[in-house]
Amino acid sequence: MKHTYKITGMTCNNCKASVEKYLSEIDNISEVSVNLEKGEAELKMDKHISTDILQKALPEKYTLSEKKAKNVFTSSNMSAMPMEEEKSKLQQLKPLLLIIFYIASASILLHYKNWSWSAFMLDFMGLFYIVFSFFKMLDLKGFPESFSMYDPLAKRLPIYGKIYPFIETALGIMFLMRFQINIALIITLVVLGITTIGVTKTLLDKKAIRCACLGTALKLPMTEATFIENAIMIVMAILMLLNIF
Repeated sequence: MKHTYKITGMTCNNCKASVEKYLSEIDNISEVSVNLEKGEAELKMDKHISTDILQKALPEKYTLSEKKAKNVFTSSNMSAMPMEEEKSKLQQLKPLLLIIFYIASASILLHYKNWSWSAFMLDFMGLFYIVFSFFKMLDLKGFPESFSMYDPLAKRLPIYGKIYPFIETALGIMFLMRFQINIALIITLVVLGITTIGVTKTLLDKKAIRCACLGTALKLPMTEATFIENAIMIVMAILMLLNIF
C-alpha cells in the first residue's frame, strides 16, 4: 500500500536525503520517495504504520502529517472540508493572533489618556520587534534554516538569517527609545519588504512550509496571516516616514 504525507522543515537536498534515510529505516516500509518542492513523501509499506510512529522516527525539525485526498464523488465531504481546514488553520495560528492582540492592547494602554497615533505606532512596532525577536532567540541555530525557506536574502546569505533576530531586537529598542526613528523605519521597510516578497511567493506557489516569524519554538504554518502581519508593519513604517518628511 502507498500513502502520501506532507512534511515541513525540509530546506535542501540534504534534508530530503535525511528524511528518506530515517523513514526507510522503519520496519515494514519498502520504499520512500520524497519530493522537496512539494514538501511531500510517498511511502510504500507492507502494513499500515501510524503517523505517530513515522513522526518519532524523524528529527524534531521535521513535521509529518497525512495528506488528505478530496473525495470528488461525495458532495457532503466537499462542503465540510473547507470548514475543517479553516478551523485547523485558526487553531494553529492562535499563538500568533494572541501575541499581536496583546502587543496592540499594551500599545493602546500606554497612550489611552493622552492619545497619539504616532506614539501608538512606534510602541506597537517596538514591542512587535522585541517580542518576535525573543522567540527567535530561543533557537538561534534552528531559526536561520527555517527562515531561509522563504526569505530571499537569507537563502543567498546564510549569515543574514543568523543576525536577523539581533536586527529585530535593535529595531525594537530604537522604536521604544525613540532613537534614530527615521533610520529604523527605513530598515523596517527593507527587511520586511524582502521577507514579504518571499512570503507572497510561497503563498502563490502553495508550498506547505513552517513560518519562522515566532522562531522554531511554535510550529506555525505559512498562511495569509504572515503576509498581513508584515503588511501592517510596512504600512505603519510608510505612514511614519510620511509624517516625518
